[in-house]
Amino acid sequence: MALTGRAGLLAVLLAVVVLVAPRPALALAGGLLLLAGLVLADLALAGAVRPLRFRREGDHLVRLGQTARVDLIVDNPGRRRVRGVLRDAWPPSAGATPRHLPLDVPGGESRRLTLTLSPTRRGDREAVKVTVRALGPLGVAARQGSHLVPWTVRVLPPFLSRKHLPARLARLRELEGVHPALVRGQGTEFDSLREYVVGDDVRSIDWRATARRHDVVVRTWRPERDRRVLIVLDTGRTSAGRVGAAPVPLAGAVARTGEAVQGDLVPPGWPRLDWSMDAALLLAALAARAGDRVDFLAYDRAVRAWVSGAGRTELLSALVNVMAPIEAELVEADAAGMVAAVLARAKRRCLVVVLTDLNSASLEEGLLPVLPRLSSRHLVLLAAVSDPRVAAMAASRGTAEQVYDAAAAEHLTGDRRAITARLRHHGVEVVDAPPDEIAPTLADAYLTLKATGRL
Repeated sequence: MALTGRAGLLAVLLAVVVLVAPRPALALAGGLLLLAGLVLADLALAGAVRPLRFRREGDHLVRLGQTARVDLIVDNPGRRRVRGVLRDAWPPSAGATPRHLPLDVPGGESRRLTLTLSPTRRGDREAVKVTVRALGPLGVAARQGSHLVPWTVRVLPPFLSRKHLPARLARLRELEGVHPALVRGQGTEFDSLREYVVGDDVRSIDWRATARRHDVVVRTWRPERDRRVLIVLDTGRTSAGRVGAAPVPLAGAVARTGEAVQGDLVPPGWPRLDWSMDAALLLAALAARAGDRVDFLAYDRAVRAWVSGAGRTELLSALVNVMAPIEAELVEADAAGMVAAVLARAKRRCLVVVLTDLNSASLEEGLLPVLPRLSSRHLVLLAAVSDPRVAAMAASRGTAEQVYDAAAAEHLTGDRRAITARLRHHGVEVVDAPPDEIAPTLADAYLTLKATGRL
């Protein structure tokens, strides 16, 4: 049972009557009896809440930045009308609106109520409970009860870097067009011979042909298809840091194709994990269109997600579904375990793209000691998201505090350069770019490896 605002108003009126009555005690007793009678009568005539039946219809999937619609159907099997207000409770990050819904269901009928979700985070958002407050005919008292009506909406990564895909596909077509581009390098399909030019890889020189022609001749190669790309996402503590400003699409700003369009920048930015996911999606889409096989592994101290063998048309759908519930774990990633997991899943030589952070302390204690095991069998590309705020701090010199901040930023930048040099010494390709550039830069690095015959 619950009292309404009208009951409070009646109580105030009763207090006024008692104050002006010649016999206050008698007036108070009579007023309380009258108020109690009104409350009990209103409560008895209010519609029953517990017999109500609920079911849901609507969206189970939505991209971050878009809106989802969830319908709640309320069935009233009783004879008495249920009139009042309903609250469909969801987690705050689900962005459920409206907060309260008016309810009026005659006996034996049903009503459909619509809720709009505008999620602000990736992952699974589950309905908590439905609470109904049924008012009596006088509006003085109400019956209230809660029901569990399960429903889950999975919020997928928005894949904002999709806008970079057409330009990279155009470059890919130039590389593998109708007239296949001839590239220098090794490990790809032999095509023909041509004269040596400055910049050619000396390993491509065909010494027998050179001896016959009395001129330096190199082999040319066709870019191979059906290579394997294994994308490894580090979900350890370093992936939890927020960097940059997140271009989260505004709710409702949706293109006709159903894809989210870019909206305003919303500080304080995405976690590094989300930027890495966005870069992984662009790379996977590009590699799949190039005819390569793409696998995906998320790891910190255990395997958080694994996608393998997905076809070209199902790959992106599979990736966004497994990425959606992944959250950064606040533990140090087990680099040895990650390398072991990669080696167990990749028996043949392939391109291993590790999306992590260029944190010198973590890499020196974690990845660097076990890196030779990985780089000796596979081509390794390490991609990291840099924080643009560090560059801004390094450029500030106005006050003494800014000078200290600039010194710290320069020290951090120097550490990243040093660890990058050490990684390249081990034969690892390194991509270090700010949040809004990491996805296209990683895609360009992949195309460069393909063009030079290293993939």
